[in-house]
Amino acid sequence: MVFAKDGASIYVENSCNSCHGMYGEGSGTSPRLQGQKEAVLLKRLKNLKAGKTRSAFGGIMVSFAQSLSDKEIIIMAKYLSTLKKNSDIERYELEYDSSGDGGS
Repeated sequence: MVFAKDGASIYVENSCNSCHGMYGEGSGTSPRLQGQKEAVLLKRLKNLKAGKTRSAFGGIMVSFAQSLSDKEIIIMAKYLSTLKKNSDIERYELEYDSSGDGGS
């Protein structure tokens, strides 16, 4: 028996979290996905799958989007649109201070 994957599984299995954050919060040049409108996300994912991008960093997204089925794109857009923007999520700081971590 084959079970349908949910949006969270598709998101993690396709390594979306490695750039966009575990909760779609975005980081650096990777935009925030959480809380975006489903129609906007769906259109963007479909465009990426078709090889269309609007940004210099979008080229890498084309290959990721092309690996998704049309059904997975719909599930992913729905899932991401349900994530709530949370300004209290701890974010990794790019300015890392190694003092006190046992280094010299």
